[in-house]
Amino acid sequence: MAKGYWVVTYKWVTDPEALARYGAKATPVVLGAGGRFVARGGKVTAREHGVAERTVVVEFDDYDVAVATYADEEYQAAVRILDGVAERDFRIVEGPE
Repeated sequence: MAKGYWVVTYKWVTDPEALARYGAKATPVVLGAGGRFVARGGKVTAREHGVAERTVVVEFDDYDVAVATYADEEYQAAVRILDGVAERDFRIVEGPE
């Protein structure tokens, strides 16, 4: 069974307080699904064509769980907090194992 990863970069955020509210609402959903934060903000060093953007990586034991957690009603309620105040590049990626 392959692991699943959320790989998220934030293109821009205009309301840090909304981002904090999103985090407070989304984190329990992620942790409740067995997600583990591998990277959450912090330093970013861009190389080649990369852009130094806020980056979050979450590991799940199973790819299908990663997909289902994103679709979860509570998680989607958290995502709506970011409407109009943040733009993200959000990918769900299957791991090698």
